[in-house]
Amino acid sequence: MQAYTRARSASSDDQLWLLQHRPVYTLGMNGKREHLLHPQQTPVVDSDRGGQVTYHGPGQLVAYVLLDLRRLSIGVRTLVSALELSVVDWLRSCGIEANTRADAPGVYVDGAKIAALGLRVRGGCSYHGLALNVDMDLAPFAGINPCGYPRLPVTQVKDLGVSLPVDQVGRQWATYFAARFDYSLRWQDAPGQTGK
Repeated sequence: MQAYTRARSASSDDQLWLLQHRPVYTLGMNGKREHLLHPQQTPVVDSDRGGQVTYHGPGQLVAYVLLDLRRLSIGVRTLVSALELSVVDWLRSCGIEANTRADAPGVYVDGAKIAALGLRVRGGCSYHGLALNVDMDLAPFAGINPCGYPRLPVTQVKDLGVSLPVDQVGRQWATYFAARFDYSLRWQDAPGQTGK
């Protein structure tokens, strides 16, 4: 992400990278280590994104959003809203009512966080992005104050009655996100990957 963002020109394509991570806690630039309660054997990685601490692991959709905000004539708040509302819209299409909060970025279902955001903008271009809990082990969230909020409950799509593989969730959600910028999607497998 950093290399792509550094090398971008005004004509570089905007990209959306969809993936899953091995188990890891990431600590944002303003993250406080006091929010790491008991990380156990899970690695902790300092990140150059915004936000506090979160957990990533298999079964969670991570979407890295590499957009030229200047070309789109938008600011960071517009991008945050587009990310949040695209998740709300996708969840609604699955019969799940979700909402955003003015005091805490992300997406919530009945007060439990289902999607976290953390962005970085450099030279007018964004990277990092969104993590949506799909079908994962939520236990590692107990080792942190998620996003810096003590005892913040977390949830996932599977626990709300929708069972879908992460790659299918990614493709479905991406159409909602792209529509917010009137983008059409062109899918490309990552090197070494097929059918993802």
